[in-house]
Amino acid sequence: MTTLEEAQLINYLKATQFRVGLLINFGSLGKLEWKRLVR
Repeated sequence: MTTLEEAQLINYLKATQFRVGLLINFGSLGKLEWKRLVR
């Protein structure tokens, strides 16, 4: 996951007034990568 994807999620959280967002990457070979962001 890149900082660009994190920034996009933060912008979505600001636009929707949600407090928590999940960034999930299914593309890693054999493992799931995820990050929980709280505004």
